[in-house]
Amino acid sequence: MFETVKNSLSRLLGNNSKKPRKLERRDIPRDEHNVSRSMISEPAKKVLNRLNKAGYEAYLVGGGVRDILLDGQPKDFDIATNATPEEVHELFRNSRLIGRRFRIVHVLFGREVIEVTTFRGNAQEADQDDSDHRQTNEHGQLLRDNVYGNMEEDALRRDFTINALYYCIRDFTVIDFAGGVNDLNNREIRLIGDPETRYREDPVRMLRAIRFAAKLDFTIEPDTEAPIRELAPLLEHIPAARLFDEVLKLFSAGHGERTYELLQDYGLLAPLFPDTVRAIEAGESDELIRQALRNTDARIRKGKSVTPYFLYAAMLWPALQQEWRRRQDHGEPVQPALHQAMGKVMGRQIQATSIPKRFSGPMKEIWEMQMRLPRRHGKRALITMEHPRFRAAYDFLLVRESAGEIEAGLGQWWTEFQATDERGRERMLSELGSGGGRPKRRRRKPANRKPSA
Repeated sequence: MFETVKNSLSRLLGNNSKKPRKLERRDIPRDEHNVSRSMISEPAKKVLNRLNKAGYEAYLVGGGVRDILLDGQPKDFDIATNATPEEVHELFRNSRLIGRRFRIVHVLFGREVIEVTTFRGNAQEADQDDSDHRQTNEHGQLLRDNVYGNMEEDALRRDFTINALYYCIRDFTVIDFAGGVNDLNNREIRLIGDPETRYREDPVRMLRAIRFAAKLDFTIEPDTEAPIRELAPLLEHIPAARLFDEVLKLFSAGHGERTYELLQDYGLLAPLFPDTVRAIEAGESDELIRQALRNTDARIRKGKSVTPYFLYAAMLWPALQQEWRRRQDHGEPVQPALHQAMGKVMGRQIQATSIPKRFSGPMKEIWEMQMRLPRRHGKRALITMEHPRFRAAYDFLLVRESAGEIEAGLGQWWTEFQATDERGRERMLSELGSGGGRPKRRRRKPANRKPSA
């Protein structure tokens, strides 16, 4: 068995690997690791035990094992088994089969979802009968891969060594096939196999390397990071819907600002937000993006939710500013120029990462309300505050102030206006008009002036 696995690893490493890592299975007994059943959720233990009782192999795998070994609290528990997806689905009434590219099973326990995958095999050694289960495109990217194998082969098919760790609930051992425990101790992100080959199979692995490096505060091992900048354009071949989900994972894990910096450093931000990168390179500031990500990280640390449309509104703000200004420079009035710029920026972005309509509408409202928030006289402030997107637009205004984009003061006014009672609001509105009543209507700004919002 081990000889077969060594041969599989040799093929996986490719001819470009100068010093292939020696494969050596390591079974770590209970007294040499800190993984305990008490740290595993009850639903995950139910799935493991039922699979074992039905005669199947089943192990906790990946991030759950990794995070416990790092003295963290895992959020998700994934299970690997030798049972096929159909067999797992038959065993659990509360389950559903999902996926085409990788067919997996979700076992549902209320709001908790246990993901169960069948051991992946070495597709390069698959029988001819399995050819329909594995498909690649001209770039070497896997389009479909449902070739099944044994546990050792499954370990080698995983992306990073620190995710190829298995926990056996029967004898409490941690099984390490790829040196993942050593990489955890050394705080390194290392791909299993030849990095270029693995990235070409699935370019999203480059984003996963960044996400884990930011989340765990690990460094990316030199051979693993070497091809990233050159292969970054491969992300353009990934479906836009999948990249939308990956962006949310990248920036919703509580380490958004660090993730943003790493994406820039490795050239991976441009395939995700091409217009934003072009705008920044042309001189637009990205301080609002950074400030928004700092605020997002702080919210996540407090256990608060993050809205995707707010995140995307911030990420595309430099591109919107550039396009808005360009249109005004060509003589378009401020308001129509803003609406046209929003449509243009959104239209181009969905070619890179799709934006569902339930998010694109609120994004536009947040942007548009940046022009309404300074207009507070009469009943305008009360009407604005009743807008369903007021709170998000107000938060966006605060980010703009923190980023130094606009003069401080307007955000504090709105903060006090929300907090005070009806009489206090009347007083604040009256003070706006004191010393001259209603303000005179200003002349239209020259086309070459920078928009104020």
